[in-house]
Amino acid sequence: MPESAVIFDRHLLALRRARARRLGAETFLLDHAANDLAERVSVVLRKFERAADIGTPGDAVRELLIERKLAARVIAAGAAPRRDIAADEEALPFADQSLDLAVSALSLHFVNDLPGTLIQIRRALKPDGLLLCALLGGDTLTELRQSFAAAESEIEGGISPHVAPFADLRDLGALLQRAGFALPVTDLDRLTVRYANAFSLMHDLRRMGATNVLAERRRKPMRRTTLLRMAEIYRERFADPDGRVRATFDIVWLSGWAPHESQQTPLKPGSARTRLADALKTAEIPAGEKAGH
Repeated sequence: MPESAVIFDRHLLALRRARARRLGAETFLLDHAANDLAERVSVVLRKFERAADIGTPGDAVRELLIERKLAARVIAAGAAPRRDIAADEEALPFADQSLDLAVSALSLHFVNDLPGTLIQIRRALKPDGLLLCALLGGDTLTELRQSFAAAESEIEGGISPHVAPFADLRDLGALLQRAGFALPVTDLDRLTVRYANAFSLMHDLRRMGATNVLAERRRKPMRRTTLLRMAEIYRERFADPDGRVRATFDIVWLSGWAPHESQQTPLKPGSARTRLADALKTAEIPAGEKAGH
């Protein structure tokens, strides 16, 4: 991604997160991701000595890693209060090969230069060090995005961005490879959360610090008629029989290892000593022929 590509207003993001803490943060999504992250680390048969929690809002991830004795020391790095290191995810302060484990939960989707951040993390990891992070992606908030677009198009004759663009699973996997990680793995955890109406969803997003921080956002308040029409469209398209509406949250998980000579590598083409047909105990059919002919 070019350095000039500014998608998110990160100063505004810090202000929105501070407002969420004052209002009383809504943490159900973060708690879900933190517990899942700790479970994923626990299945790795290794004790990590020095870990860094990068950008995660709150203390849930760090506390679980320490409580479950998954890392001897966990350094919290970020812009929120009570971080061990004040840092921006786009300019990490870690020395090369200084970490055994790097984790992050529900933060890196707001980074403007995600490839650059991943490269910085890979450099900070010791050989055979692990990155494990969760970020919002895929179809997250697709219902809200569609409802805003339909309402604005209908009433105002045009649309403006309200919901951040989210990368899909395949693109994020490619970024891991591009950043130099070995054995990259991506998977998706889809949560469907139900609300009384669209305004209840927007209330939760405000308390998550996850409202609109797009650099190209509309600078003036939305018209009341447009907002009300958005809520109507949301109910018409995405309500269950009991009247409650659905909201999709896709948590994309990324994991990769800093390269090390002990890791498995793919065989070179033509180096296999056993034919696949022999291993499967089947007859090999040359290309161009059909079975039975």
